Order: sequence, then C-alpha cells, then structure tokens
Amino acid sequence: MIRFVKFALCSAFVWLVFAAPAMAQGTTDPGVSAKPSASITFSGAFGAGLVAIGAAYGIGKLASSALESMARQPEVAGNIQTAMIIAAALIEGFTFFALIVCMQQNPWR
Repeated sequence: MIRFVKFALCSAFVWLVFAAPAMAQGTTDPGVSAKPSASITFSGAFGAGLVAIGAAYGIGKLASSALESMARQPEVAGNIQTAMIIAAALIEGFTFFALIVCMQQNPWR
C-alpha cells in the first residue's frame, strides 16, 4: 500500500511539473486568440484543494496531539491550549495566503 501511495504521489508531482509548461504554448497566429489550456486553468483550483487538505490535516494533528497531552498532564492544560490556538492561527494565516496565491492564477489576464 505504501508503495502505491509513493507511486501515486510521484506521478502526480511529475504531471504537475511538466503539464503546465508543455500545455502553455500559445499560438503565433495573430488572427487566432490564444486560450489557456485546461491544465493551466485547473492548476489554481488544484493548488487550493491541496492547501485546504494540508491545513485540515495539520490542524487535526495539532488538536489531536494537544488533547492527548492535556489528558496526560491536566495541570498544564491552559498553556497547551494557548500554544495550540496560536499554532492553529498561524496555520490558518498561511492557508489563507496560499489560497489567495492559488486563486490569483488567472490565465485570461
């Protein structure tokens, strides 16, 4: 199973790296309007989805670890909760920044 996941991730990485430059070739004919390919249009939405999945996984892992440590040491629960909220806010801030960057990829400009 791990081998399949590694293969799928490597395949997706290769597709994302090589698909956009290969399909970005515009037309040189002045009478034909150059429309962007579907891969370039789709790349911003795909990136936004990856950002959302990554942020959800990160905050879930953060909350899980924090709750487990609070259960083990209830006397430091306040400090752990404060650190958890600050870390979650930093993850959310980066997530919003990354979503804005992904949504700025408008090929029709």
